[in-house]
Amino acid sequence: MTDLFDAGIADAPLAARMRPKKLDDFVGQEEIVARGTLLRRLIETDNISSFIFWGPPGCGKSTLAGIIAESTSSAFVPFSAVTGGVPDLRKIMDAARDERRYKERQTILFVDEIHRFNKAQQDALLPFVEDGTVILIGATTENPYFEVNTPLLSRSRVVRFAPLSGDDIASIVGRALRESPELKGVTLDPEALEHIKRISDGDARSALNILELCADLAGDDRRITLAIAESAAGEKILGYDKQGEVHYDTISAFIKSMRGSDPDAALHYLAVMLTAGEDIRFIARRIVICASEDVGNADPMALVVADSAAQAVMQIGMPEARIILAQAATYVACAPKSNAAYLGIDAAIADVKESENAPVPMHLRNPSFRDAKKLGYGEGYKYPHDYPGGWVEQDYLPVRLEGTRYYDPKDIGYEARFRERLDYIRSRKARKKNKDHD
Repeated sequence: MTDLFDAGIADAPLAARMRPKKLDDFVGQEEIVARGTLLRRLIETDNISSFIFWGPPGCGKSTLAGIIAESTSSAFVPFSAVTGGVPDLRKIMDAARDERRYKERQTILFVDEIHRFNKAQQDALLPFVEDGTVILIGATTENPYFEVNTPLLSRSRVVRFAPLSGDDIASIVGRALRESPELKGVTLDPEALEHIKRISDGDARSALNILELCADLAGDDRRITLAIAESAAGEKILGYDKQGEVHYDTISAFIKSMRGSDPDAALHYLAVMLTAGEDIRFIARRIVICASEDVGNADPMALVVADSAAQAVMQIGMPEARIILAQAATYVACAPKSNAAYLGIDAAIADVKESENAPVPMHLRNPSFRDAKKLGYGEGYKYPHDYPGGWVEQDYLPVRLEGTRYYDPKDIGYEARFRERLDYIRSRKARKKNKDHD
């Protein structure tokens, strides 16, 4: 189990000793536990139901579970999905049945890091949640809609915790300075507090760990300066899991920033990924895709720049690859946008899949084999370069699809030239067909 119930141990970390035991002392998450909210009413009336607490580290999930443990008349059983297994769960369920049968007492099972449960463990837990043997409170840093089985989710309310604000961190640090005996007489310079707020990044546990180390490093005057805070905190560690939700959210924001022509936002998310150690090949591939999907023929050079960048980063590597990726990302972000080619191929693929087979017209077929011309292969084909302007009126689509349009270039960037030329060609073809019809 985590340090959730270690607060009374003398040498427990400061973060464990400072866990509040009452709702009124709980800091942050106003949308969840402010007066009048559903969860607060359920806690205060001792009528708790199954919940999944979802949020980043140090935002109060385990702390709120501890407050529930202090507030409820139910038996409260903590369980770690990291160290516990199905046999341990079975023992807990047997005890919960006894509580219910002989003491008429409900059992609340708190599962820390519930996303670490595999399918077998989740399946083993489901019947006991379903029949009310236990009330489940699960805590997870990962998206439960991906990591927790749907049947278990359907029997629980998912509560999303936000990272703590800078003011929340300041409040938690201030309370520790006031109430912790070990920090008696310690003063914290405003610049040092600001550094702790920034480096902890909304994680109360991290902030208190830094504060505790700062106090150990402080001199006889018990004053924590900015220099001490910087020394204790080290470099900022991003909460970025390459397989987790933040990974997908960040790359999504990166792509949407380029698509939305915001190079500053694109550089921000690029910096987040590079700082977190994201695979530069992955980033480069996404820029290449965006160059074609979202810029397309509005600026054909975007794909050339992006593809060149993808090749260059493989040769150069980090840290210089950051410059190449930044050049490609800002080019794609600033380029005019058109998804006409992307929409066109998807429409054509859908047509091919959903419609009856359309044979290639005879005049477009390859007459390279013996007797092909006798069969009419290639007969009547007009070679465009033999005609003025390199174009001649001629049908290329199968007969069934004549007149179909998949590619509709936008009137922007380089694609505007394509639109102008296609409008001219299509109007000439239309006039020719009308003339032949008359």
